[in-house]
Amino acid sequence: MGAQLRVYKRRIQAVTATKKITKAMEMIAASRIVKAQRKVAASQPYATELTRAVTAVATGSDANHPLTTEVETPTRAAVLLITSDRGLAGGYSSNAIKAAERLRERLASEGKEVDTYIVGRKGVAYYGFRERKVVDSWTGFTDNPAYSDAKRIAAPLIEAIQNETAEGGVDELHIVFTEFVSMMTQNAVDARMLPLSFDEVAGESTRKGEILPLFEFEPSAEDVLDALLPRYVESRIYNALLQAAASEHAARRRAMKSATDNAGDLIKSLSRLANAARQAEITQEISEIVGGASALADATAGSDK
Repeated sequence: MGAQLRVYKRRIQAVTATKKITKAMEMIAASRIVKAQRKVAASQPYATELTRAVTAVATGSDANHPLTTEVETPTRAAVLLITSDRGLAGGYSSNAIKAAERLRERLASEGKEVDTYIVGRKGVAYYGFRERKVVDSWTGFTDNPAYSDAKRIAAPLIEAIQNETAEGGVDELHIVFTEFVSMMTQNAVDARMLPLSFDEVAGESTRKGEILPLFEFEPSAEDVLDALLPRYVESRIYNALLQAAASEHAARRRAMKSATDNAGDLIKSLSRLANAARQAEITQEISEIVGGASALADATAGSDK
């Protein structure tokens, strides 16, 4: 019985230590969510106005630019998947990977070949384990991305869509990331970045009662598009990285809170078992003492006779 009690005590100590770790990780993730939310809010106006500027250039001119022109029969698409570098975030990365798989199946059903680009070690490990081809990957910054990271990611993607040759060139650019909705809700979404869809932007402006302005472009609309569109891709990727980072922290906070609560419940259960074992041990010791005393009393009584 004493051995069983020691086992319970060791398990309680181990679970208590784990609970301290998960609680600390929960608090760290909670503190980082606020910073990530501020970065998302700060990046949104720039991305919105840049999209409006690109839309004004493309719709207000006759420029035939590869980044805004729809291909009649697209045959190749690039997909950028954003996952996390670290685990312990519940289903955060797996949900993004599932969304990318659904997008890949849809593009394949449309007759398009898919080139995959990945951000985050979890996505790289998933594709590496299944021996799937990945054109390029980036790791080491998913929980705190910088604009320079978005520029590094955007460069090969822009080069791929500008490449008109069959080798390495793509007709569409899609991105899969986790959108931060609230502290409790984060949704894995996919969106097409290029070619830019002007109907959606125009529709949003119409709903707000806005009219896209008309401009004259110097030296030419093509030159303006050459300068603006790379910035547009970088800003979209940067905003997606920030939303993914906020979602990662929120998912990790939720997962660590659940782990902390489960550890607390397990400690209570183990404590009850340990108390029951201790009571059984005490009862057994009392029974042995009473039995020994009774036997001694009987032996003494027999000797007196």
